[in-house]
Amino acid sequence: MRELGIQGLPGPKKGTRNLVNVATHDDLVQRHFNVERVNALWLTDITEHPTREGKVYCCAVLDLFSRKVVGWAIDRRCESDLVNDALSMAGRSRMTSGETVIHSDHGRQFTSWAFSENIRRYGLLGSMGTVGDCYDNAPMESFWGSMQIELLNRQRWITIVELSVAMADYIENFYNRERRHSSLNYLTPNEFEDLHLTQNQTQLS
Repeated sequence: MRELGIQGLPGPKKGTRNLVNVATHDDLVQRHFNVERVNALWLTDITEHPTREGKVYCCAVLDLFSRKVVGWAIDRRCESDLVNDALSMAGRSRMTSGETVIHSDHGRQFTSWAFSENIRRYGLLGSMGTVGDCYDNAPMESFWGSMQIELLNRQRWITIVELSVAMADYIENFYNRERRHSSLNYLTPNEFEDLHLTQNQTQLS
């Protein structure tokens, strides 16, 4: 480098703050997990589970009102593409407004520039809980707990494809369509949303 007259860029100054995992949004939820309508509050998070070929990562977006998974993505890598794919699925499938909140933790995938841009693209309000506190996203943790008990821990998974297909099937064909929730008067997420839609149409007619 000296012979070619090339100089490297200086590193960060001593005392410079590392911005990885620093929150890009305030906590708009404050553990108030009560909503009155669909698309008022979405929760999102990532889980991982091993196979003999390596880990599988799943990101899900949960509508708190109905506990329905409205967006999800599965990959062998845990990068910003994973969370953006899940958010994009939710954004394409739901009617959102400037008041729809998307709440996450401080993981580097959620603090990334790409995820923040995606939030703005769909006109959502970003929200983040405090660092390392599962109670700030408790309903999301409850969803992962159910998946762990009802699917992931029931067998040893051999291939990444096998587990990925099982996760997708669990979300779409069991959790949203068949799994009943005590918090929803023992209706499934799909049934609860359909009932809510019917009631609203009746009130308007």
